[in-house]
Amino acid sequence: MKILVTGAYGQLGSELQTLEEKYSNWQFLFTDADTLDITDGKAISEFFEMHSPEFIINGAAYTAVDKAESETDAANMVNTVAPGLLAAEAKKYDVGFIHVSTDYVFDGNHFQPYTEEDKVNPKAFYGESKLKGEQNCFAENANTVVIRTAWLYSSFGNNFVKTMLRLGKERDELNVVYDQVGSPTYAGDLAKAILTLAENFEKGREKLIPGIYHYSNEGAISWYDFAKSIFEITGLKCTVNPILSKEFKMDAPRPFYSVLDKSKIKNNFQLKIPYWKDSLEICLEKLLKTK
Repeated sequence: MKILVTGAYGQLGSELQTLEEKYSNWQFLFTDADTLDITDGKAISEFFEMHSPEFIINGAAYTAVDKAESETDAANMVNTVAPGLLAAEAKKYDVGFIHVSTDYVFDGNHFQPYTEEDKVNPKAFYGESKLKGEQNCFAENANTVVIRTAWLYSSFGNNFVKTMLRLGKERDELNVVYDQVGSPTYAGDLAKAILTLAENFEKGREKLIPGIYHYSNEGAISWYDFAKSIFEITGLKCTVNPILSKEFKMDAPRPFYSVLDKSKIKNNFQLKIPYWKDSLEICLEKLLKTK
């Protein structure tokens, strides 16, 4: 099977690249903005005519949450327009299509894990652009699979874990919000889950059940807990002070609670999802080896 992966050098795309050798019977077409402009329908059509992919994983996204509040056009093109174009091309050629979305589609005013059926109500433009991207996908292609994830981190790219490691070495203490609760997602685990779904598609289209799915690691913590765990695991001597979100100035509002219910993806595809701390330890081990 020939698989097109967009956002090749993002956290998810990079983790997918590390798994390529385990799927020697597949051919991966890793692309970024320089090799495929997914905001250009003509460019997508020409790419399909030249390479004939049989499956698409859209991991590309405009993820600068705060900048998105002012750079609305850029966020809209990548997060809203591009997914619809890819979905339409997938339908045209009858190929599998997975689009990655976010917990920011929710307002965070919940008190229990969000299911795929819960009401969406994004508070930030980033979340709004991602929600419209989801809607565009289904409007163009009923066979779309959307996977919403949250708090993504990896040994690749920029993320909270790497920022904490850097700041933990530079400072004696840090202030981290404790009133935002969610579930971290190790991009390596998400990549494996996505390729499991791709395997299902290869066995037969009916085995990749279209719809919206939630995926993050198991468990729920605050950003404060997350930072504390990073320092405890690595042995960094940095004091973490819990603060309220209102004490930390950000342009875009964050969901106060965005834990995702993963029952649907686990039941439909028999997935076993690792606990957040176990995956964090794996990622930190990789990061410390590269130092």
